[in-house]
Amino acid sequence: MLVRLALVALLASTSIVGVAPNPATDGDVGEFVTVQFSEPTNTTGWALDDGESAASLPNRTLSGTVALSTDPVTARNRTDRRVVGLQGSLSLSNAGEWVALRADGRTVANVTYTSAPTAERWTNESWTPLGATDFPPFTAENVSVSAFTLPDDPGRPLAAVRGAETRLYLAGYTLTSERVTRALVRAARRGVDVRVLVEGGVAGGVPAPEAARLTSLADAGVDVRVIDGERARYSFHHPKYAVADDRVVVLSENWKPSGTGGHANRGWGVTVRDGRVADHLARVFRADTGWADAESWREVRPDVTLVGSDPATETYPMRFPPVHANAERVRVLLAPDNARRGVRKLVASADESLLVEQVSMDEHSAFVNWTIDAARRGVRVRVLLSGTWYTEASNRNTTQRLNRVAAEENLDLRAALVDPRSRFEKIHVKGAVVDGERALVGSLNWNEHAATENREVVVLVEDKRVATYYERAFRADWRGGAWRLPIGLSGVVASVVVTAGVCASRIEFRGTDAGGTQR
Repeated sequence: MLVRLALVALLASTSIVGVAPNPATDGDVGEFVTVQFSEPTNTTGWALDDGESAASLPNRTLSGTVALSTDPVTARNRTDRRVVGLQGSLSLSNAGEWVALRADGRTVANVTYTSAPTAERWTNESWTPLGATDFPPFTAENVSVSAFTLPDDPGRPLAAVRGAETRLYLAGYTLTSERVTRALVRAARRGVDVRVLVEGGVAGGVPAPEAARLTSLADAGVDVRVIDGERARYSFHHPKYAVADDRVVVLSENWKPSGTGGHANRGWGVTVRDGRVADHLARVFRADTGWADAESWREVRPDVTLVGSDPATETYPMRFPPVHANAERVRVLLAPDNARRGVRKLVASADESLLVEQVSMDEHSAFVNWTIDAARRGVRVRVLLSGTWYTEASNRNTTQRLNRVAAEENLDLRAALVDPRSRFEKIHVKGAVVDGERALVGSLNWNEHAATENREVVVLVEDKRVATYYERAFRADWRGGAWRLPIGLSGVVASVVVTAGVCASRIEFRGTDAGGTQR
């Protein structure tokens, strides 16, 4: 009876919570099984068994969550859990099998897993990339924020880079901007801790200008890393942000002339002056650079295939000067960790209005369905999508579905494709405004792939002034105002536009109904 009670206690306090049989190593060395000991447990006489071979646990007391491996040295480079070595032989099948944890021959815990993808672990009946983070949403209150748009204010993101004194971490999908590169080099030369992380498997190939920029940074002593290869935790490293001391800039735009350079894209960005937010994104950056998929640029450069790129050189006037506010709350969301849930919660919170401006949205995606659900609750919904050639067909299908549902159900829902009319080249925004009080800004395209497979960073700013600012920008894009002036006159006109915007109350706007590439 005492033995039976002891076994019941073990079953209640011990469980297998993960299996990594295919860790992207020769011969699968470093494979491991993750076990959670809810209470301190003496593992003398314990073993892992897959029916064909077995490996013994150490004769000592274990507690907490540990990774068990016959090659603990290699396993430590595949997990952030404490690694405990096993004695014996255990070869987990990549094709899928079961594995059991036994105490003196009695089964304490077991798990069955399916065919193992490369560099992933089995947890909760699904596969997750090894090293993938699980950050919860991070919230800070009473935060200083500046909101800006592009191409109107290309100096704003550059200012954060130029102003760094101690640390400067820049994360992006691509980096081809010469002036941002110069600012990074200068920061490194004055003793700032400068680090850069970009995507190594850019869709279509790495732009030749980027190779030159990254090489010049590496030559200046900057720690430059690219995420790529079979160990990659994410489909694409797609965020656009920088941590500069206690300041953070989060963008919808890439670090390139068409994006942060202000020479093409309509984008949104925020600068957050808050040490708590900066420290959080610094932790995210270190987690993303501290894994095996973040490879040194110098090491991978010989194997990189380069492609040409057309530099953006157009110049646009400033219509929306930045606004500054002391936000009640700022929340940082990450994909794939928590951003999908965060966006769903945000859309579900809309009571009066929901404005969505996106590069693209899949016609039958959950994101589109959430916006329809908001309209069905009586929320006034407007969706504005890009009309650029590579998104026009799919976006037209999406707008047609939204407008058809609106007509059939008599909903206050409208969707349209943007008409830039010389105010910018194309939409690259990935944002939303809810109830004129909350604004979402960042790199997340509203599709399942971006939300569940990519690394993305977005911030939710809860501040009426900031939300109203983006609401005004959205209305202008929706109306498609057709005007363009010589740059020398842009300052005068910007002043007139600002004055008109301040004097205007909540203007009604209407548009003509229009009937996952990473950017």
